[in-house]
Amino acid sequence: MTQWAGRTAVEIAEAVRRKEVTPREMVADHLARIAEGNDRVGAFRVVRGTAALAEADAVGSRTDLDRLPLAGVPVAVKDNLPVRGESTRNGSAATPSTPATADHVTVARLRAAGAVVVGLTQVPELCVFGTTDGVHGTARNPWDPTRTAGGSSGGSAAAVAAGLVPIALGNDGMGSLRIPAAHCGLIGLKPGTGRIPFELGGGWFGMSEHGPLATTAADARLMFSVLADEAVGPDGSGGPARSAAEAPRRLNIACSARSPITGVRVGTAHAALARRAARTLSGAGHRVVTAHPPYPLSFGTVVLARWTAGVAQDAEGLDPRLLAPRTRRHAQVGRLAGRLGMLRGDHRAALNERLEPFFAEYDVLLTPALARPGPAADAWHERGWLANMLANTACSPMTPPWNLSGRPALAMPFGSLPSGLPGSVQLVGRPGSEHQLLDLAAELEELHPWRRTAPLGTSGARRR
Repeated sequence: MTQWAGRTAVEIAEAVRRKEVTPREMVADHLARIAEGNDRVGAFRVVRGTAALAEADAVGSRTDLDRLPLAGVPVAVKDNLPVRGESTRNGSAATPSTPATADHVTVARLRAAGAVVVGLTQVPELCVFGTTDGVHGTARNPWDPTRTAGGSSGGSAAAVAAGLVPIALGNDGMGSLRIPAAHCGLIGLKPGTGRIPFELGGGWFGMSEHGPLATTAADARLMFSVLADEAVGPDGSGGPARSAAEAPRRLNIACSARSPITGVRVGTAHAALARRAARTLSGAGHRVVTAHPPYPLSFGTVVLARWTAGVAQDAEGLDPRLLAPRTRRHAQVGRLAGRLGMLRGDHRAALNERLEPFFAEYDVLLTPALARPGPAADAWHERGWLANMLANTACSPMTPPWNLSGRPALAMPFGSLPSGLPGSVQLVGRPGSEHQLLDLAAELEELHPWRRTAPLGTSGARRR
């Protein structure tokens, strides 16, 4: 029985700073949990057992251990981000197996803060789709392993939801943090444009951002502050300083269950979650009304062009014979979009100009995070492109607008679906409002707490 696995990152770092436990003991405890649970959920492509223990010893010998915000905290890293000494396979047989010679900036910031990378997590090939399966394995929802963990940060989400690590690093180009967070009952924060350095290829023409997956608002805030290189307090807390007596600001919140993609509808159960969250926030003193963002009719076409063309860029130089058919077709569509001039640089500005009056009136937009339950954890990489596109679009139409607009957006647990799987809602804010969204998530967490991790060996566990 592991002693520390299942604790929050805030609790773990505090215990290490107080020398109640060493970084080696902490990492060894989580490696034991991974050995116990990873076969069931398929979170990791690589587990860095020996290397992680050596790095934990290095953290334990640091003279600034008592000031490290993530002292000894085990973290998982999505397998499209370079980790020094490990290959970055990006879910594909076509990518090289040569080890990375340097960490990605986000990984470097986590390590500088005292975190220890225990493994690299599964992703769909080139991080294209909203289910995580492929030649390297399948990531499953720890609450019901017959269902997908989502994608493309599905392995990271599975690792956190199963309690294998307290926090994990992912990225989000069309919802790739928020979709798996919603499936697995986690907080997934897509920061606004420029808050965290991207430094990873073309980023799907500016739609992608790096961010945290966590089980609490406090852990998500702490990890975001480290990734954004913000000042972190001596107790490890992240974000702007707050007075203990400071009352939460009362916000103007719009609640909308309207899909931004024409022809795609939000299911009744998912819409009901957003309305229930709206009533909870209204009862807490916020002004909450039903109001819908003015999504343009052309929105779906614009994001499809950037999504597919971004993948076409990522596939350049790879042997197409080693790519799955769905990935090849996605890249072909992207190359066509480029030839047709569908990648105009003014699309983001035009969308934000259209949205500006709405966000001038409302501080936060509250929506369902998903529109449908997650697909089965099947071999979607062996199915055709159209089948994947239809499944992805029907499940997750709510996330892409905020990649195109560059606004911060957060998915968080709220309630349960009729199946007993986690429910989830999405919070969207103005540029620079990441901490405001995290404040609101913390308020909802206090008003409507959730079970943070799934017990290993069970499925379909019913949650509040």
